[in-house]
Amino acid sequence: MSEIQEKSNGRLLSLDFYRGLTMFLLIAEFSHLFSYLVLPQFEGTFIHALGSQFHHVEWEGLHFWDLIQPFFMFIVGVAMPLSFAKRIAKGASFKELTEHAVKRALLMLFLGWALYCIDPGEIVFRFQNVLAQLGVTYILAFLVIRKPVAVQIGFSILLLLITEGLYRFFPVEGFTNAFVNGENFPAWFNILVSGEEDGSGWAMFNAIPTAAHTIWGVVAGQLLIGEYPAKKKLMYLMGAGAICLIIGFGLSPFTPIIKKIATTTFVFASGGWSLLALALCYWLIDIKKYQKGVLFFAVVGMNPLFIYLFAHIGGAELIKKIFLPFSNALFGWTGDFGAHIILSCIVLFMLWYICYWMYKKKIFIRI
Repeated sequence: MSEIQEKSNGRLLSLDFYRGLTMFLLIAEFSHLFSYLVLPQFEGTFIHALGSQFHHVEWEGLHFWDLIQPFFMFIVGVAMPLSFAKRIAKGASFKELTEHAVKRALLMLFLGWALYCIDPGEIVFRFQNVLAQLGVTYILAFLVIRKPVAVQIGFSILLLLITEGLYRFFPVEGFTNAFVNGENFPAWFNILVSGEEDGSGWAMFNAIPTAAHTIWGVVAGQLLIGEYPAKKKLMYLMGAGAICLIIGFGLSPFTPIIKKIATTTFVFASGGWSLLALALCYWLIDIKKYQKGVLFFAVVGMNPLFIYLFAHIGGAELIKKIFLPFSNALFGWTGDFGAHIILSCIVLFMLWYICYWMYKKKIFIRI
C-alpha cells in the first residue's frame, strides 16, 4: 500500500489531488513564473500562447486561469458534506456545525478583507479576493446543505437570476450598461461598499453568483459519499458538467462570459469545467486507482489557508530575496531570462516544500 493510501484513512483521494493541484497553481502565481512566459520576445510563439492561458482575460472570454478561483470555490463545496459527515460521526450536533460554519465564514471574510489593508497600510474596504468571496459563498452553501438536491440547485439558479436581473435592469444613471466595465451594477456596488471604483473591473458582488459554484460542489460532494455505484457517480458528474457548459457557452451571445463581474454565463461555463475536472480526477484516481503523484499535490491542499496567506503577505518574496544571490551566482550564465525562470522555480519548490514539511510534521492549520 502506498504512503498516500496509508495516510488517507478513507479520504477521497481525487478531492485531495484536485484541491492540491489548484492550490499549487495559486501559489505558483506568487513565484512570478507565469509572467515570464508572456514577455514581448515570445509574442506569436507557443510559449506566449501557453503563458496567456495563465493570465486572466482582460474582459470578455475565458482562459484557463479564469477557472482557478471557481475550481477552489467548487472544491470547498465538495469538501463540506465530507467534513460535516465526519463531525457528525464524532457526535457533533447540527447546532455545533452551524456555529462552526458561521465562525469559519466570518474568519475567511475577515482574513480576505485584511489582506487588502496590508499594502496601503490603512483600512480599506475591498472584498474581491478568493478568501473574502469564499466567506460569503460558504455560508450561502451551508444554508441549503440539508435541503433536497432540487432545492439546492433551485437556490443556486435563483442567485444567478437575481444577478442577471440586477445587471440588466439596474436603474441608476451611469450604471445601466450591464456588461461595460465601470458602467454597470457591479461598479456601483463597489463604490457603495468601498467608496471608489478602481477601474480594474473586479466586482465584490461576485460572491453572490459564484455561490453557485460552492453549492454545486456541495451537491457533488453529497453524490460522491452517497450509495450510488462509482460509474453512476461519474456519469452524473460528467452529465452535469456538460449541461453547464452548453448553457454557459450557448447563452454567451446574449450574456457575455465575463469573469471579472461573474456573469451568469461565466458561472455556468466555469462550473461546467469544475464538474468535469472533478469527474476526471475521480475517474483516474478513485476508479482507475492511478495514484502516482497524488501526494505531491495533496500536501499543498492539506494546508491551503496557511500557504495562501503565507505567499500573499510576502512569503514568496522573502524566499526570492534569500535565494536571489545564490541563484544568480550559479545560474547567471543562462542569461537574465534563464536566471529569472530558475529562481521562480526555486521559489515555487520552496513553497511546496514548506507544505510537505508541515505534512510530515502533521501540522495542519485549519479554521
